Amino acid sequence: MLRINFYATLRDVVGQKTIEFKLPDSLTVGQLIEEVITRFPALRDKLFKEEKVLYGHVHVFVNGRDARFLPDTYDTVISLDDRIDIFPAVGGG
Repeated sequence: MLRINFYATLRDVVGQKTIEFKLPDSLTVGQLIEEVITRFPALRDKLFKEEKVLYGHVHVFVNGRDARFLPDTYDTVISLDDRIDIFPAVGGG
């Protein structure tokens, strides 16, 4: 089982902080995001500014590293042991 942690307003959409997904091993970050959208369609508008293009303020972390900066970005293969965190940028003062 792959555990995905959601933060801020995304928790409201999924209904809790952590969701477990039963997924095949060797999925890419991009494929994982599509699986998340399939399970929670309401997240599409929160994550994507257009088809398969994440908003700049949305971050997907794999083991504490932003997927945008991984060597293969969203084509990075993840394992079921990886820690996945998805959150929008939050502001405050």
